[in-house]
Amino acid sequence: MRESIINLAYLLASILFIMGLKGLTHPRTAVRGNILGSLGMLLAIVVTLFDRSVVNFEVIIAGVIVGSVIGAVLAVKIQMTAMPQLVALFNGFGGGASVFVAGGALMMLGATSMQMTVSTALSGTIGAVTFTGSLIAFAKLQELLPGKPIRFPGVQFVNLALLVLCIALTVLMAMPNAESVFQYYWIVVIAASILGVLFVLPVGGADMPVIIAFLNSCSGLAAAATGFVLNNNVLIVSGSLVGASGVILTAIMCKAMNRSLANVFFVGMGDGGGQTMDRDEYYEGKVKATSADEVAMLMETAQRVVIVPGYGMAVAQAQHAVRDITNLLEARGAVVEFAIHPVAGRMPGHMNVLLAEADIPYDKLKEMDEINPSFANTDVTLVIGANDVVNPLARTDPDSPIAGMPILDVDKSRTVVVVKRSLSPGFAGLHNPLFKMDNCLMLFGDGKKAMLDLATALKEG
Repeated sequence: MRESIINLAYLLASILFIMGLKGLTHPRTAVRGNILGSLGMLLAIVVTLFDRSVVNFEVIIAGVIVGSVIGAVLAVKIQMTAMPQLVALFNGFGGGASVFVAGGALMMLGATSMQMTVSTALSGTIGAVTFTGSLIAFAKLQELLPGKPIRFPGVQFVNLALLVLCIALTVLMAMPNAESVFQYYWIVVIAASILGVLFVLPVGGADMPVIIAFLNSCSGLAAAATGFVLNNNVLIVSGSLVGASGVILTAIMCKAMNRSLANVFFVGMGDGGGQTMDRDEYYEGKVKATSADEVAMLMETAQRVVIVPGYGMAVAQAQHAVRDITNLLEARGAVVEFAIHPVAGRMPGHMNVLLAEADIPYDKLKEMDEINPSFANTDVTLVIGANDVVNPLARTDPDSPIAGMPILDVDKSRTVVVVKRSLSPGFAGLHNPLFKMDNCLMLFGDGKKAMLDLATALKEG
């Protein structure tokens, strides 16, 4: 195929990727954005297959069939609560693919130029960190490993030594007439794999959404480096788009938590922040429990209700019951809105996806900065399974691990109803003074059952 036609097709695919990303910025255009991005990827794959003579079509077709079956099964079977784990695995597979594609190219072609050698080493380093780091993130989210930070003395020095080793071997690989380049490459991959494990183990608690966004960025950067290895323009462009969007998202998440990326990696959150008072002692005699009937009575006269979803709502699969409550309240003339914190849940956009699944109109979803000023005029705020993102300690305790983190100001509402199974802490491992405030009522129980009981009480009232 003529090179000019190939490059033209790659340019068209890149435009489709960009249009797809633009479409994904809003729910109303998200489906169209997905289709445009998929068309771009299909075009890029077809052109590449017909351009390269190194491929075996039988193996590729078999891979497409097997991959399609696995993807279809995952799409049908996967629970919404497990989406963060699935995204972590996807990031890891992307990084792993970059490692083996770059390594295969090095084995077949050898170190043909400094650009190719350095790009291969970068692909191996970033891809291996992404692969093993994503597996650790998956294990933490799946609760195969403790969700809290796992640290040992000197881990930062070990990480630094591994990084220096990767850089030194990359320099050796890039030297003129270098020997044992292929062996060096796999040593880099092994060192980077260990680095990925040790880099993510100390991250935990409320920082997990940040690490998911960061690893997503790494998978894109690894793909871009592999594009330089293969001299494939569309892979460079698509990898760069993923890497850049991941970096932007990581920065947004860090800003939402008032933490730097270095702080996320080197100062773990989720180990209780030095709190010594046990739970019973902290809350004893200061928490007011309520029932679905009492909450329904409050809501019957409410003119404005704000619902704050959290990971607990996802676990309970309560989003459909929440939609029914929303419809009942609006039928009575109340204004109902949803307050979305940027790091609510376990991955970026987790709550938006859950609420969209329940057909809750997107214009009811309000970002933190937009809805915070309105809490003072809110009759009832219903918090379902959220904890750290509504914890006033962020404003009142400068020694708290979440000090300075922007939160949803639900405590300023006239009445706050918190739905939780117990008084257990959230990802950050902190007690929540909101639960013992005068205007706070605790509705204990499973999130879905509590919402169904509340909907029934509203209908009967």
